[in-house]
Amino acid sequence: MVARLVIAAPCSGSGKTTVATGLMAAFAERGLAVSPHKVGPDYIDPGYHALATGRPGRNLDAYLCGAELIAPLFAHGAAGCDLAVVEGVMGLYDGAAGQGELASTAQVAGLLGAPVVLVVDASSQSRSVAALVHGFASWDPRVRIGGVILNKVGSERHEQLLREALDESGVPVLGALRRVKQVRTPSRHLGLVPVAERRAEAVEAVVALAEQVRAGCDLEALLALARSAPALAGDAWDPAAVAGRPDGPDAERGRRPVVAVAAGAAFTFSYAEHGELLAAAGAEVVPFDPLRDEALPEGARGVVVGGGFPEVYAPELSANEPLREAVAELARSGAPVAAECAGLLYLARSLDGQPMCGVLDAEARMSEGLTLGYREAVAVSDSVLAATGTRLRGHEFHRTVIEPGAGATPAWGMHLPERRVEGFVQEGVHASFLHTHWAAEPGMARRFVERCAG
Repeated sequence: MVARLVIAAPCSGSGKTTVATGLMAAFAERGLAVSPHKVGPDYIDPGYHALATGRPGRNLDAYLCGAELIAPLFAHGAAGCDLAVVEGVMGLYDGAAGQGELASTAQVAGLLGAPVVLVVDASSQSRSVAALVHGFASWDPRVRIGGVILNKVGSERHEQLLREALDESGVPVLGALRRVKQVRTPSRHLGLVPVAERRAEAVEAVVALAEQVRAGCDLEALLALARSAPALAGDAWDPAAVAGRPDGPDAERGRRPVVAVAAGAAFTFSYAEHGELLAAAGAEVVPFDPLRDEALPEGARGVVVGGGFPEVYAPELSANEPLREAVAELARSGAPVAAECAGLLYLARSLDGQPMCGVLDAEARMSEGLTLGYREAVAVSDSVLAATGTRLRGHEFHRTVIEPGAGATPAWGMHLPERRVEGFVQEGVHASFLHTHWAAEPGMARRFVERCAG
């Protein structure tokens, strides 16, 4: 059984990431094997979690993957660990719009049988904090709030008033973090700046967060609370079981098709399970950095380009003409190429006027409007990822638009929030703004690798 905690809050901006990342690092410094998790589709926070723990940050999203996969995916990620820390999303009871508790931190906590620690921004209140905590603790009896961590506490007197008020609530105070100069974690239009873009500074930030949490939190009480979680029923998710590792000599090490996966500072958005599924399906997964590498990995039979911030690095990506041509040449050969969001922009003719790979007859540019939200989608064209009619759920999060040329074949038909088609399918290329989690549809990885091997 893995001890576990869910770090939640009444609303965004309360300090969940500060507390969760600091706890992960503080417990890891004690020699515990800590498994980091994030509720929702966010790619950036898990990078900081991985830095704090030395293990891959993993997402738990009941909308993308289905409620039935939350516990198995958790068990897979936490295997062999002493403790798991799960950072929530938004407010504790906030989930997919119009879908009740679906994809909320509360739902995930319930599916994991995990106690919740509520992080409260106490900067503008004293006795009222007790009413706030009481409301959250009593709203849903299925959610066990095991303690509170007070954030942005102004002084010893302020902390005393808060603790006295909470004595009446029955919810113990497990920590109080002072209102000090915040640890520097710079943001941009889609959230925090990813670890890959500022690794040295990110390491310093994580160390500082661990110090802050150690100084202000009762780590022994938090660990005891985590160990009070009951055993989870059922088996852990197994990529080899669901992706269908092929038999025969071509599946042997060294004879697997090489799948090149974009990495580096420009392409940081990827779920850990995607690489595991590709490998389980029979691929040799080899990363490459489109900012630095002038050639694809030797023997590449397919390319996967996930999300990230290509608009920030458009000049550098454009300047790497040898790699752009290598990607275009592989795509022209009919080899499988799968691209999501940033990857879609990279395959376009240009991004904000900077030449890109030119695989797609489309121009991309940054925009002021934010496209954000969960989506229901159906494949409207056969592709290297999905057969026509395949239904799944995804997520969009970007400030870019793309203008396709005449006759483009779309990838998906969307059903939320409105009906529309989106993306591109041409020969072996599947490109779309839609972020998907392949654990929900492992056949996508298997189909892609089969095309690479064919």
